[in-house]
Amino acid sequence: MARPRNETAATRLPRERTPYSAIVDRPRLKLPGRARVVVWTIVNLEVWNIARAMARQVLPAPTGAVLLPDVANWSWHEYGMRVGFWRFKALYERLGIRPTVAINARVCVDYPRVARACHDAGWEFMGHSYEQGPIHLEKDQPGMIARSLDTIQKFTGKRPIGWLGPGLTQTLETPEHLAAAGIRYIGDWVFDDEPAQIETARGQLVTLPYSVETNDIPMMLVQHHEAAYWTRKCIDAFERYYAEGARRAKILAIAIHPYISGQPFRIKYLEEIYAAINRRPGVLHWNGEQILEWYLKAKIRAGARRPRR
Repeated sequence: MARPRNETAATRLPRERTPYSAIVDRPRLKLPGRARVVVWTIVNLEVWNIARAMARQVLPAPTGAVLLPDVANWSWHEYGMRVGFWRFKALYERLGIRPTVAINARVCVDYPRVARACHDAGWEFMGHSYEQGPIHLEKDQPGMIARSLDTIQKFTGKRPIGWLGPGLTQTLETPEHLAAAGIRYIGDWVFDDEPAQIETARGQLVTLPYSVETNDIPMMLVQHHEAAYWTRKCIDAFERYYAEGARRAKILAIAIHPYISGQPFRIKYLEEIYAAINRRPGVLHWNGEQILEWYLKAKIRAGARRPRR
């Protein structure tokens, strides 16, 4: 199919950035020691601008009208920052887990108490736009990315190397903009159980195995499953990964939002996931940066070895 004449080299389809790769055809990646599974916990922290339509709705407006300001749904999200987040904080402090926080940079401005708690606890900050909204509506993507990373760096003293688009949104040019800004890994490409690499004009970006299937938004807000179903799904995914992890490394992403899983009637279901996981030996709780550094070294060690069928 002919490509439009005004299309730039940076505008490439996903398949043009990375070739198809069957997992059974690759050298097997190994985790250190006898570890089988890496659990990558991602806490998503967002700022919902009261002047805009809310990112999501738990309470539709009467007759389906779009209301501004949408105080009801803004307040629902605000509960997560006032209360739900602190349930997460207590849980991960008790378990000794340091998650990745996918953070709208504006959290550092509007909710410095929350951002400071993440930083003081040693959580990894991953870029997640400046405030919540689809990348497709950004008039100046490079400017938004730079503003996001600059704001986080000013707050934490460290520039993020990871990125997650709000709602996993990207345009065809986004990988170029991210690579140019110094981003090294992204979570938006949910197409594999292992890290992979995609090409940009600024070099390669690594995709980490984020998930929409073990994420509390698709399960509970979109598909309207009860929290217990989501818990079962996460545990089932872990058990399969654990069995397969005897032969090759596996990564389980658990993505949560404080206004969803931080609710009093759901938090126990999140706790049950970690209780089940931590009964097994050979489980590592890593953040995105740790997974990236392991992958780059493990890929070199694996070399050209072929997996046994």
